[in-house]
Amino acid sequence: MTSPLSSSSTPTTDPAAVPAGAWRALVLVTIGFGINFWAWALLSPLGPVYVERGLTADASLIVAIPVLVGSLGRILMGALSDRFGAHAMFPLVSLITVIPVLFLGFVGQYTYPTLLVGGFFLGIAGTTFAIGVPYVNSWFPPANRGMATGLYGVGMGGTAISAFTTVPLVGAVGDRTPFVLTAAALIAFAVVGWLMMRNAPTWEPSHKSIVAQSVAVMKLTVTWQACYLYALSFGGYVAFSVFLPTMLQNWYGLQATDASFRMAGFVIVAVIMRPLGGILSDRLGASRTLLISYSVVALAALMLAFQPPLMPVGTVDFIVMAAGLGLGSGAVFALVSQTSDPSVVGSVTGFVGAAGGLGGFVPPLAMAAVYSFSGSYSIGILLLLVATLGAVGVTVMVSRGARASVTDASSTT
Repeated sequence: MTSPLSSSSTPTTDPAAVPAGAWRALVLVTIGFGINFWAWALLSPLGPVYVERGLTADASLIVAIPVLVGSLGRILMGALSDRFGAHAMFPLVSLITVIPVLFLGFVGQYTYPTLLVGGFFLGIAGTTFAIGVPYVNSWFPPANRGMATGLYGVGMGGTAISAFTTVPLVGAVGDRTPFVLTAAALIAFAVVGWLMMRNAPTWEPSHKSIVAQSVAVMKLTVTWQACYLYALSFGGYVAFSVFLPTMLQNWYGLQATDASFRMAGFVIVAVIMRPLGGILSDRLGASRTLLISYSVVALAALMLAFQPPLMPVGTVDFIVMAAGLGLGSGAVFALVSQTSDPSVVGSVTGFVGAAGGLGGFVPPLAMAAVYSFSGSYSIGILLLLVATLGAVGVTVMVSRGARASVTDASSTT
């Protein structure tokens, strides 16, 4: 009987060889991911602006709703990707995202209720993460999947594009400009993606019902372990990227533009470290890489809880935090690639990606609540420290489980 993993091997004499077309596929899907994340993050840097305009006293819900929708939607999107493939799904979702982007640009950004409605549908852009991971997995052999998914994760740097450009464009050109530019980029990618993206030669669509496949994936221990780990790593990244401007304004008295640029620097560091997390996972193993990541995050959280001066200690602390979270984000999906059957990677990715997004949805609301009654974010940062120590424990459990699997396999040969 053929092993279920045999479908992932490439039609070459060397099973570790990267097939022709894989690098082009990776470049295209990473660009698409970046553009969709640019759209997904449009409201985050504008949160303080809407507060200044009197549309709301607190922008936390405005910036959190797209995160929530983009997170939960990944469960469905991952299963749909297993069935229909990224060649169809990525351009389609990109085109659908144009609608809420233009709605916000021309109508939605001028009242609080329409901001919430537009933000809800803007969350569709965040679901694209669950399309790209199984697509990349199907193109690359197992020995290179950590590296490949890590490089794909660079697309999350689309949030940096939003951070660097949105507020300056609104101030210099007009309210609608960032939304129009983003919509144009989405349309351009949808056309290019449809014409140039191809599903991997070895990819085969799943014919299971979406419900049945989702239930089967929910029974896998690694699904829930990876969910917790990604909720900490990527969720922490998302939480800081959407809430950091507000935090810097309240805690350190920065202006909106300065806070947005510092948030962009945080994003860039995390983006750079994400592929390194995948590469190290291929070489050292995902569990070891995750332990390094969470040790760094725990140390940074402990320092940050004491509200150090922004220059230079606080700035260095935020950079270290970004590095640890980025490293962990890359390593988690290397873990998924190393432990999941290729036929269900999309579905597993959907659940894990949803957990990561939810991990980014809750902290901004919690941090706002903590600040409202204590006047400080220290308690919230200490909660991050506790969650990180929990992630260390889960990683140790994953590592022991992997070693037990290897021992069992050896004993049967």
